[in-house]
Parts: sequence; C-alpha cells; structure tokens
Amino acid sequence: MSSQRTGADGGMVGSLRAVDGRAVVRMEDSFDTDIEDLWSAITDPQRLARWIGKVEGDLRLGGEFRASFTSSYEGPGRVDVCEPPRHLSVTMDPGRDDETVIEAELSPDGDATRLVVEERGLPIGAAAAFGAGWQAHIEDLAAHLAGREQGDWRTRWAELKPAYLDQQHALE
Repeated sequence: MSSQRTGADGGMVGSLRAVDGRAVVRMEDSFDTDIEDLWSAITDPQRLARWIGKVEGDLRLGGEFRASFTSSYEGPGRVDVCEPPRHLSVTMDPGRDDETVIEAELSPDGDATRLVVEERGLPIGAAAAFGAGWQAHIEDLAAHLAGREQGDWRTRWAELKPAYLDQQHALE
C-alpha cells in the first residue's frame, strides 16, 4: 500500500489559500488502500502514533483529547464531526485565539482511497510552515500505510518549506 502521489517525485501535494484573513492548508492524495484502513490510520491512537504523534483522551463525537505531534505541536483538541469512514473534523486549541479546525474527508478513488485534509484558521505568516508540516505528515502516513520507515520529519519539512513560502507570499 502506498500513496499514488506523495513522494513519487518529491513534489508538493498541498496548497495554501486565505479565507477571512486566515490561512487554509489543504492536502490531497490518493492511497493504495481501502477506505476502512485509511480511516483506521487517521483515527486509531495506536496507528496515529506511527505517523503523526500521540493522541490521548476521549476520541468520540464531542470528546476532548490531547495531542503531541512529531512537528512539536502539543495541545488540546475536540472531536466535532465523526462520520466513519468518510468525515472527521476536530478543533485544535478550542476556545483560544489560535484555535484551528482540521478536517479530513475520505472517498473511494478506483481501487484506492482519496484523502483531503484541511487545516483552517492559521496565521497567514505561518502558512508555509504548516503547509510543509502537513505534507511531511502525509508522506509519513503514506510510509505507514506501505509498511515503510518514515523519513526524518524535520529534514523533509525544511526541504518543503521554500516551495510553500512561494504560495504564502501570494497570500500576503
């Protein structure tokens, strides 16, 4: 199992845009696995730990949790939408000025599964860092699904950030 795009040519799978003065990071990729397996990879704490980080707490609809990602983010979250195996939405840092919403949508894509992840509500000046970070996470997800070792997250983030800076400058 692998991604059909991520890492294939080292290129970008994400885009940045601005909505109401805040940045939105969007990642789109298709994975050579079924929708149930991909849903499990993005919702099961044991599998999340293999590609993005530690998530503990109440992961049911309305539940609160704490996340520690490989990107060094640590903070609280809340499950706002959970419609297995197609739609998940969580609010990170709920009730704070830096609150963001992460939404994942899954859909069949031939014999594969398409994943779209968006994080909304980000500062425009940090959009490139988040874009590079999310792509590095999605590449780690692809490695997890394929049974491969993930790469060094920080190294990949540094490689990706210049391309996302070009998109960020267009937002400023």
